Amino acid sequence: MSVLVTGGAGFIGSHTTVELIESGYDVVIADDLSNSKEEVLNRIEKITGKRPVFYKADICDKKALSDIFEKEKIDSAIHFAGFKAVGESVEKPLEYYRNNLLSTMNLLECMREHKVFDLVFSSSSTVYGTPETVPVTEDTPRGQTTNPYGQTKAVIERMMEDVSGADDRWHIMLLRYFNPVGAHASGLIGEDPKGIPNNLMPYITQVAVGKMDHLNVFGDDYDTPDGTGIRDYIHVVDLARGHVCALDNIRKKQGLNIYNLGTGIGYSVLDMVKAFEKSTGVKIPYVITKRRQGDIAKTYADPSKAKKELSFETKYTLEDMCHDAYYWQQKNPDGYGS
Repeated sequence: MSVLVTGGAGFIGSHTTVELIESGYDVVIADDLSNSKEEVLNRIEKITGKRPVFYKADICDKKALSDIFEKEKIDSAIHFAGFKAVGESVEKPLEYYRNNLLSTMNLLECMREHKVFDLVFSSSSTVYGTPETVPVTEDTPRGQTTNPYGQTKAVIERMMEDVSGADDRWHIMLLRYFNPVGAHASGLIGEDPKGIPNNLMPYITQVAVGKMDHLNVFGDDYDTPDGTGIRDYIHVVDLARGHVCALDNIRKKQGLNIYNLGTGIGYSVLDMVKAFEKSTGVKIPYVITKRRQGDIAKTYADPSKAKKELSFETKYTLEDMCHDAYYWQQKNPDGYGS
């Protein structure tokens, strides 16, 4: 079975590619390398012994994407490609709408034209907006998303609902991620953000190795026990395994189905700092700054549906997440390099 992985050279895409290859899938990656490096392919090959087929392609360019479908025998797709920074999306909403929506429309059209109807989509817990209650289940209504990034995910979900509702050949799984952290235990692949990290864990690890002198904590006046935001952090390898479980089960489910991928446990920003310090022995200095636009106080998953229907459950601990993220950063202080 050949899987097209859009954005497969990115953080989650690369880890998912490893898990797919190790589960016996053939992988074709389409990635424009705007937020990733081609070196990732060498690392994937080193881990798995197999190099995925790679096309440097922007899937906002429909012809480039169509050419891939013409050249390769694609059986299914996992769609990661897209801009993903919450803060940046607030500053550049038009760029986010254009990139994330156009790339998805092109993929859906190319899949339909080539009679490929199995699709796993990289969605996000941001579609819940500010949930009234936690933990969040898949039945929790999509809320008023608090940033353009989250809005693009919500619009794409609706687009896919309409597509699958109009044509029963489609099998679509929407995976709503909570907060992926960590890295592959080998230290060969991990998160390599450009510039100042948008996400907590790479920010912490860069402070830990001396690339940055302190962590900025965005707000300590939320309605949480220590005033900092609470999130559900999931090891990226667990998240990658969730995609394999989704693909393994995709033909067993009709139409479109939605699953939360998280641990079901919420940790605050300061909880994460303390856990990192405990598991690595490295002190993380931090400074409290003002809230970041688009952030919410608290969210974490009810992951029981994925366990019941996909036989998926997380196996990595918070200590594993911290240890593996730090090991990656130690081995690769400058990420994948220039």
